[in-house]
Amino acid sequence: MASYKSARLYIIGAGFAGQTLAREIKTKGIFGEVVAFLDDDPAKIGHSIEEVPVLGPIKDVARLLRMNPADEAIIAIPSASREYLRELYQILKKAGFEKIRILPGISQIIEGDAHLIQTRSIDPQDLLGRTPVAIGLKESLSYLRGKRVLVTGAGGSIGSELCRQLLSGGAQRLYLLGHGENSIYQIDRELRLLQEEGVGEKATIVPIIGDLKDDSYVDYIIGKLKVDVIFHTAAYKHVPMMEENPVAAIENNVFGTENLIKAARKYGVKRFVLISTDKAVDPVSVYGASKFLCEQLVLSASKERGAHFMVVRFGNVLGSRGSIMPLFQKQIEKGGPVTVTHPEARRWFMTIPEACSLVLKAGGVGENGKLYLLDMGEPVKIRDLAEQMIRFYGFEPDREIKIEYIGLRPGERLDERLWSEDEIPVETEYPRIRRVERKEAPLLNLQKLLDQLRPICRFKPELADQYRNKVLLRRLLHDFIPTVIIPEHEQNN
Repeated sequence: MASYKSARLYIIGAGFAGQTLAREIKTKGIFGEVVAFLDDDPAKIGHSIEEVPVLGPIKDVARLLRMNPADEAIIAIPSASREYLRELYQILKKAGFEKIRILPGISQIIEGDAHLIQTRSIDPQDLLGRTPVAIGLKESLSYLRGKRVLVTGAGGSIGSELCRQLLSGGAQRLYLLGHGENSIYQIDRELRLLQEEGVGEKATIVPIIGDLKDDSYVDYIIGKLKVDVIFHTAAYKHVPMMEENPVAAIENNVFGTENLIKAARKYGVKRFVLISTDKAVDPVSVYGASKFLCEQLVLSASKERGAHFMVVRFGNVLGSRGSIMPLFQKQIEKGGPVTVTHPEARRWFMTIPEACSLVLKAGGVGENGKLYLLDMGEPVKIRDLAEQMIRFYGFEPDREIKIEYIGLRPGERLDERLWSEDEIPVETEYPRIRRVERKEAPLLNLQKLLDQLRPICRFKPELADQYRNKVLLRRLLHDFIPTVIIPEHEQNN
């Protein structure tokens, strides 16, 4: 954010959000001067708002501006479509703007709140993919008003965005649980800064460092905090890395979830929402198998009366730590090549804010014991995403920045699916949220499998030869989930 008074600021969009930002910038008096609004609305063009002229149409007037290096554009149109944002970005770049910020189109802003602290430098995820659905967050989150809400993995990309949106829910307390000190520190500080600047409501924010693998600790902390609602996002997620460390994946994802469910049931947690993944559908990787087992654990826990245990499953999100976007960005910044696994590899891509808004909505309207899918739209070729990102940074794919195909990595497949052949997606009355009905229950003795996996993850002297035995672990998973692939080098062991 420019912090010198010489900056000239152009706010793109003279609507409510743009006007709110202009007033805040004028009041603070340290971030520069708003010299003009740029807008396409004929009713606004030629007038002044808050003594700031409204110029337009944007396409015509932008090229007439005389740029200084400190000049900055702030796009303040939260309801803008992806197509319109792409058009605006190209217009502003051609006009000479080197600094372009955006007010993200999250639901809180659509409902009227807009703050300078919410603006950030525009990046590819703002321009790629489809236009997010607008969800009235304050209404969607009414079920959380006055409640104590715990987010596991709160420092991660999904967990942290859930926390940002939860600020608007009127929760009494917001517990940020994670075992990464730095990431929890960062989201804790960010949320407090947002509150200081008037974003959301005054929930008490409590950062908590802890490990879900520690059953005694999990029992203690859930009982002590008197949690009403849990959003469980914590998991090891990197597929190839978990293929190298399969025991860690099961230990953390499956047994960590089991510990959390036991404590939630013991202490009367009213709502439990598991964040799942398309990798759990007919899983081929250990990570996918771990999330499939987590789904089954949560759905089996739903048999308790008086509580809502549910699963929300979706595919890739743009810009998450486990996604390819940050990798592509670093590869482009060093001049390439950009590495793609396969020219035909496809994935779904949804923005993190949209996914989190839908998760929060589903958490309120979802029924006990149900699995929900987020409608991800059409899958996108990863190659196409790479080309779009290269162009975003001003280069020509293959001519200036090469695209290199490296082959599928362990645990990866060309296409992902959001439901299996035994599952039927059913439309709900809520946009982009589907409910999954099963043709028949999976033939899986879950408790038997967990009992067999336990000595692999937790040392037992009488079964010392099984401890950390990843060959045995993968065989057990394959026996119970036949789609799980055993690598060739393990097949003869």
